[in-house]
Amino acid sequence: MKTFPLATCALFAGALFVGACAPSGDAPEAEADAEMAAEAEMGPMTFFITSAGPGDGANLGGLEGADAHCETLASAVGAGGMGWMAYLSTISDDGTAAVNARDRIGMGPWHNQAGVLIANDVDELHSEAANLTKESILTENGDMVNGRGDDPNMHDILTGSNMDGTAFTGEGYDNCGNWTSNVEDGSAAVGHHDRIGGGQNPTSWNSAHASRGCSQENLQGTGGNGFYYCFAAGN
Repeated sequence: MKTFPLATCALFAGALFVGACAPSGDAPEAEADAEMAAEAEMGPMTFFITSAGPGDGANLGGLEGADAHCETLASAVGAGGMGWMAYLSTISDDGTAAVNARDRIGMGPWHNQAGVLIANDVDELHSEAANLTKESILTENGDMVNGRGDDPNMHDILTGSNMDGTAFTGEGYDNCGNWTSNVEDGSAAVGHHDRIGGGQNPTSWNSAHASRGCSQENLQGTGGNGFYYCFAAGN
């Protein structure tokens, strides 16, 4: 612990002032410790919400096309080559196994464009401990995305997932052809990045309700714009 020299303390009259003088050097040290702790939580961007979708509704070109779009957006801001993967699940179809979004995104930790910690690992990401809010879920450019109450509302985020990150299923549910369909029929599970709204789980970032159709017009008409989450799996 840093203390003032006795000569300095002697300038003050009384033992009370001497005692008060000694620990005064702790404040800068405490501030430094706090800064170091904050810096330890910072990191390069390994998570973002897309600033734009491909523009063809829920037709993202399948998982491969969605991943490629994540890479394109990340590369445009100097963050390419980090194993970018779309947070999207697919359902079992024609003998192919379902894919869970939680299994695609690596181990963590993940930070947003501002360097702020989102979650340390997959389990934390799918818990209430995750730092996922409208203010922290930023695009690759560092911008917030419109939520409920903004014009237009774009808070419906494509995931195809349950709250635990596994593939959403249901009677008649087609996951928008596993991200290859842009028709008015069909549906895909969406989350609310602003953590408010309607649906079965209105405060869920990844599984609030199912969309009404798969076209761009359908997604926009119910509070979305074909956006989704991207994670760096190779970090």
